[in-house]
Amino acid sequence: MAVSTAEATTTSAEGDSPLLRIEGLHVRFGRQTVLRDIHLNIRRGETVAILGESGCGKTVLLKTIVGLQRPTRGRVLFDGRNLLELPAAELARQRTRFGFVFQQAALFDSMTIGENIAFPLRQHTAMSREQIAEVVLRRLAEVGLPESVLTKKPGELSGGMRKRVGLARALALEPEVMLYDEPTTGLDPIMSDVINELMLRTRAAHSVTGIIVTHDMRTAVKVADRVVMLYPLSRLEVGEGQILYDGPPRAIEEAADIRVIQFVRGEAGERLMEMRRLQNAQGEAGHG
Repeated sequence: MAVSTAEATTTSAEGDSPLLRIEGLHVRFGRQTVLRDIHLNIRRGETVAILGESGCGKTVLLKTIVGLQRPTRGRVLFDGRNLLELPAAELARQRTRFGFVFQQAALFDSMTIGENIAFPLRQHTAMSREQIAEVVLRRLAEVGLPESVLTKKPGELSGGMRKRVGLARALALEPEVMLYDEPTTGLDPIMSDVINELMLRTRAAHSVTGIIVTHDMRTAVKVADRVVMLYPLSRLEVGEGQILYDGPPRAIEEAADIRVIQFVRGEAGERLMEMRRLQNAQGEAGHG
């Protein structure tokens, strides 16, 4: 059975205070509201997968958590502090506690792989060149890439290799929280599983808290302790909450909400019905 958001919050409150606390979060772009009244707690050391179809606000939520997107209303507390209320210098310092693995790796095309991994170390530490080189080699080995890629440019690597370089760069500062935006998108099943294994190893080696935005149920089941499924606001009934499921990944197929089941199984049932209703409404309007 799925665990309700309220139950998850209560469970977290009984133990240590959540590392991340999301309270009444709204995000609007112009007239379009993407996130509405999101309440979510994430415990230290927990790995949470955020599921949902395109346009439901998953990546917006991820960016809001790290302070890259300012909420319209509500707040995100990290370790008890609202990042957006901090002075700029302190905000920059707090952000070094996060590692962000972007969907397309977001490497600097003009830099070599070695320079890409070293970039956060040069920006945020006083390490010597030798110390930085040592860390770069260690992180490169950690993601299973040979030293020979150090002098290559991102364009010379495969998609899977670029993803691993992105992970190595995100780990350079030894963050406390890892944020993954669609880490397996565009990869074949074998390379997807390599990335899943690297996320598991990262958690074991660094004791990080993880938040994974993904469409991939294999990733959610294999890597996450907990799954949160969002639904697009445009397709919710009045008064419905945007979080349709919050609970263990292996129990998601037993969820009471048919929309959750259809998403997990890749079935288009509800969406097809909505399309038919829209077509019928448009047809009636055309004959009116």
